[in-house]
Amino acid sequence: MAIIGLGYVGLPLAQQASRSGLRVAGFDMDKAMVDSLNSGVSHVDDLSDDDVAEMMKRGFTASADESVLAEADAIVICVPTPLSVEGEPDLAAVTAATASISRHLRSGQLVVLESTTYPGTTDEVVRPILEQGGLVAGKDFHLAFSPERVDPGNPTYGIANTPKVVGGHTPTCTEVATAFYGRFIDTVVPSKGTREAEMTKLLENTYRHINIALVNEMAQFCHDMDIDLWEVIRNAATKPFGFQAFYPGPGVGGQCIPIDPNYLSYKVHATLGRPFQLIELAQTINLQMPSYIVDRITSLLNDEGKPLRGSTILLLGVTYKPNIADKRESPAIPLAQLLLDKGANLVFHDPHVEEWAPNGTSVPRATDLDEVLATADLSVLLQNHHEYDLASIATTAKRLFDTKGAIDHPSVERL
Repeated sequence: MAIIGLGYVGLPLAQQASRSGLRVAGFDMDKAMVDSLNSGVSHVDDLSDDDVAEMMKRGFTASADESVLAEADAIVICVPTPLSVEGEPDLAAVTAATASISRHLRSGQLVVLESTTYPGTTDEVVRPILEQGGLVAGKDFHLAFSPERVDPGNPTYGIANTPKVVGGHTPTCTEVATAFYGRFIDTVVPSKGTREAEMTKLLENTYRHINIALVNEMAQFCHDMDIDLWEVIRNAATKPFGFQAFYPGPGVGGQCIPIDPNYLSYKVHATLGRPFQLIELAQTINLQMPSYIVDRITSLLNDEGKPLRGSTILLLGVTYKPNIADKRESPAIPLAQLLLDKGANLVFHDPHVEEWAPNGTSVPRATDLDEVLATADLSVLLQNHHEYDLASIATTAKRLFDTKGAIDHPSVERL
């Protein structure tokens, strides 16, 4: 098999397939990253250098030469699908990957798109490019969509034990793709078609996006009403049915939650000519959370008789989720920009990040955490990494604002 895109989705997929006895070739346009992988160095959180070395022993190779695609019986596309500057889906990487496949496509091959996208992409964008050479999907080659469900840093669920949804262009395509994934994934769930499989991922992440927006808005008015929302959520979570706990924070981050719902909203607009109101409202709420955090920071400093301009603010944890080094779409980025624009002196600390330059502006890293905690006008916990001794941080910090609800201490202000 061949995997196009060796990032946080493609590389773990390659690892599991290799472990299961498949001969795997990886293709990526980033030659420096390819060379690094071939030298045994990992660039994703979930794989160590030893993991990469094990893959190489099992026959895995990485290449920047698309000719490796010609030899594969199955090709899986795992490339990024970001938003454009205008906030619309950017499928440039998908179309480029598909064009590479089309130049080497042969009868009997299986092509699977895993990159998150709007429903209809596999049939309306990928299939026409693949069929330009004369081969027909469902007749000469097999085509399917299978949404990636990678959760970086999750110690319980990985590639093998996370159920895999698969929807083919035809029923036979679904059968072939299901059999393929069944070789290295415990549970494969056949779906009716590509559109249903594409929509599955968008439903999963839109569900999270909307519920996070709900608690983010509740955090704001609960603070104004002097209600402990963290206690409210703890109480509600004792109900054994009809409730799932979601938690507020400084914003949403990562490749999925801030981006994927926009793909669905775009498709609804483009196809039906009407807004997806819940998604757009949730996006508005979640995007303004960094601004709300700045307002709370300003208020806390005012209580001490200090202006935000010129005050030293320590940001603790700048990744988008705990215990990983991934900073993609981290809410710490817009938060830092807002604080810098208002004249704050920023310092950051993160056990997983050595250098940080949000929007190109370098922020100094605290080398002696206790010293900076004791001297900073305000410390803000943005990510509760396992490495942090929260009890010690609470007692050492001159003033601490906890945006994750991780510290229950009388001296700590919680979101």
